[in-house]
Amino acid sequence: MDYRDAGVDVEAGRGFVDQIRNLVHSTFRPEVIGGLGGFGGCFQLPGGFQEPVLVSGTDGVGTKLKIAHILNRHDSVGIDLVAMCVNDVLTSGAEPLFFLDYVATGKLDKEQLTQVVAGIASGCKQAGCALLGGETAEMPGFYQLGEYDLAGFCVGIVEKSRMLDGSQLQVGDIAIALASTGVHSNGLSLVRKIVSDRGFSWSDRPESLGGETIGETFLKPTRIYVKPVLAALKAGLDIHGMAHITGGGLPENLPRCLGNGQAIKIDPSSWTIPPAFQWLAEAGAVSPEAMYNTFNMGIGFVVLVPPHQVEQTITHFQLQDIPTYVIGEVITGSGELVGLYP
Repeated sequence: MDYRDAGVDVEAGRGFVDQIRNLVHSTFRPEVIGGLGGFGGCFQLPGGFQEPVLVSGTDGVGTKLKIAHILNRHDSVGIDLVAMCVNDVLTSGAEPLFFLDYVATGKLDKEQLTQVVAGIASGCKQAGCALLGGETAEMPGFYQLGEYDLAGFCVGIVEKSRMLDGSQLQVGDIAIALASTGVHSNGLSLVRKIVSDRGFSWSDRPESLGGETIGETFLKPTRIYVKPVLAALKAGLDIHGMAHITGGGLPENLPRCLGNGQAIKIDPSSWTIPPAFQWLAEAGAVSPEAMYNTFNMGIGFVVLVPPHQVEQTITHFQLQDIPTYVIGEVITGSGELVGLYP
């Protein structure tokens, strides 16, 4: 017997690497040293930093992959993978430098996984980081035929004196929300349960979703906020804190950027909850508390600025075609979120 008899096709793996080589190279920054195929990716730190701090992040896509498998659409989950990592790194004020992916599958399907890598490359371009390398693991008997899993790893850089760590935030600072494109990559297990238990099909087109199928609505890729936010910092906007609204929604993520002795007061009427979330709440009879603790509810990222920079900040992000809302302010407290529920 040989490895192919055990379900692992080494030659197919080599062919896959050749097939994605141009996609990977299209993301390279000037600091990348070497090409694809080494044991490690090499990256030279950019110049101009006095005290550079590296900021790292890792994440996956979760059960959103199940929807991609059901719909046989694999060109956008790679964007989700990058987004979940680079948006986290961004909250420290860091610029993402490079990204690595890990793809595991039962049997390598070159066409399917090339779509996945194309999405990863697209996400890296949106974030301005290099796809420095990755790993593809063929694991027969571990994953169902046609299924795969994804993990991503990102490293960014920030000047130590400009790193956001909660100490810059002041009572009276204003929370400005940047809209999400939908559920992003959180809460999809609940979405799938609602669709399954309530007898819906992913091809159904509920009137409230504006003509989209359920599958199209919940497979939309996560918005990447890197370039608009870095442009805001470069333009001199005095951002004191940032939060990426992922699993756990606003209640779990927004307080993570607060300093000692601070809380944040939110006005839930300050933004319009998108139809996708309203449909989920109605179709699944999900309580408001469960909705806010599971989903981003239309807010994917929050920046906190001093009151005198609110208008300038709103104008900046709206010019980037990102709907923007003033949703609250920093108050004295002990790390809690106030005002979300009646």
